[in-house]
Amino acid sequence: MDTPAPGSGHARTGSDDVEVLLTLVEPDLPAPGYAHPGDAGADLVTRVDVQVPPGARVTVPTGLRIALPAGYAAFVLPRSGLARRHGLTVLNAPGTVDAGYRGEIEVTLLNTDPSAAVELRRGDRIAQLVVQRVEHARFVLAERLPGSHRGDGGFGSSGGWTAAGRPG
Repeated sequence: MDTPAPGSGHARTGSDDVEVLLTLVEPDLPAPGYAHPGDAGADLVTRVDVQVPPGARVTVPTGLRIALPAGYAAFVLPRSGLARRHGLTVLNAPGTVDAGYRGEIEVTLLNTDPSAAVELRRGDRIAQLVVQRVEHARFVLAERLPGSHRGDGGFGSSGGWTAAGRPG
């Protein structure tokens, strides 16, 4: 297997790879690439210099447009290093890019740090893009649902913290 350099657009070649067509808004920006063989997410970069103030959110253009095949979606996820070092995350993670979307991919970043701004320069890696096969559901109206071990317990009903602050 070939493993081209990061930013080359792909890090592996194989019959199981899905072909994703792309255009770059500005040709000097790098195509998405995998930093290491076996990585799930391809790096997305910022097309502009941007400052994300403490506690603020900013939508950042990536300069990337893609055409996914039918039956696929791409998901925009945070980069763990930015989250760990700067408190920077993707606000609506995962952001969903549908197969029919052809606009520029933009990423809404949130700076969770209460006091320090995050400075990003054009070409900095800001998020990762994971391409996955997705299923379409056929929703069927029913008079009642079959039982389950969880029953009809709602959001958060499977555990967490008790009122006393201890694991429950």
